Amino acid sequence: MKIIANGSQPSRKGPEDYFTGTVRIDSPFQATEPARVGGATVTFEPGARTAWHTHPLGQTLIVIHGQGWIQCEGEEIRVMNQGDIVWIPEDVKHWHGATPETAMTHIAIAESVNGSPVDWMEKVSDEQYRK
Repeated sequence: MKIIANGSQPSRKGPEDYFTGTVRIDSPFQATEPARVGGATVTFEPGARTAWHTHPLGQTLIVIHGQGWIQCEGEEIRVMNQGDIVWIPEDVKHWHGATPETAMTHIAIAESVNGSPVDWMEKVSDEQYRK
C-alpha cells in the first residue's frame, strides 16, 4: 500500500504550453506498473483552460468545486458543475476549464499508453472559448 500524504507534494503551475490563464496542479499521482492510471487535482481560475488534447484511453473528470466548461471538437460547449462526473472517450479532441466568471477544480484521471496519458495540441483561442 502507498499513501500520498495531503500536503506532501508542492503545488505547481500548469505549464504555459498546455494551459491558458492561471492553473494550479496539486497532488499528482501515477500508479506503478503494471497499472497505468494517473491523475491530479487541477484548479482553473476564471477564464483559464486547457489546450485542445486527446487521451489514448479516455479521461474521467470529477468536478469538486465551482463551475466549468468542456467542449469536444465539433460539439457545443457544455457546462460542468460541482458534483458532476464527465467521461471523455478515447482519442476525442477536447478542452476544459473554468467559465469566465467562476473558478473550477476537478480531479482528472487517465490511463497511459506507451508512457503518456495525453496528446497535447494547439491552444484554445479566445474566440473558440467565448462561443
